[in-house]
Amino acid sequence: MSADGDPFESSSGDEAYEIEDVAFIGRTFEEYVRMFDLDLQRLDGGRILDCPSGACAFVAEATQRGLSAVGADVMYRVDYSDLDTRGELDIEMALEGFDDAEELFEWDYYGDVDGLRDHWTEAYETFLDDYPAGRAAGRYVPAKLPDLPFEDDAFTHTLSAHLLFLYADRLSHEFHVESLRELARVTAEEVRVYPLADFEGTPYPRLDDLLDSLRSDGYGVEIRSVPFEFQRGATEILVVDCA
Repeated sequence: MSADGDPFESSSGDEAYEIEDVAFIGRTFEEYVRMFDLDLQRLDGGRILDCPSGACAFVAEATQRGLSAVGADVMYRVDYSDLDTRGELDIEMALEGFDDAEELFEWDYYGDVDGLRDHWTEAYETFLDDYPAGRAAGRYVPAKLPDLPFEDDAFTHTLSAHLLFLYADRLSHEFHVESLRELARVTAEEVRVYPLADFEGTPYPRLDDLLDSLRSDGYGVEIRSVPFEFQRGATEILVVDCA
């Protein structure tokens, strides 16, 4: 997840949504597999979008495994050296937020805060190693929701982690609807979103309204359990059927 203080503007241009103090951190490939309950054989032969991709290792490792993947994030307009500095600082700043709040999280996967640091550092270093060549090859695209620079159905599958729903106190319901419509527009088969709750594990209060909006657009929607939990109670993804 990432942000740099710039607004995530609505497609209508009438309103700007700003996220402040969001760390530029990422998750490993293995975390993505568990968070999104991915079937890698099903992804083979398709084209995957990770948005927002942040400092995640998914695109780099997917490429190494022979999969076609693209990351989109507002921070990808920044040069390597700036991201390197930002990533190191933001990991430590984000970890400070766990002081006196560890009870809000389930630690079976990471073990403890040091284990979490190891995963975040591994993801960020894998991303950085791939970023210069990947940026030149078009694997890392500067973009911000809800307006993406991709054609309709440009990807078979889209993954979106740790922005929508997580920042429900700072991003309006309209932003959520517009962003999901945009993710669905650029996706031919399926969009998956994780988590469906905020930082305290509170489910998104207008999820039913959002699902109704997507259904009215002709998309199939499903809430599905996944084999991953870090924020307590955050064990589900939203699956949008775009086919």
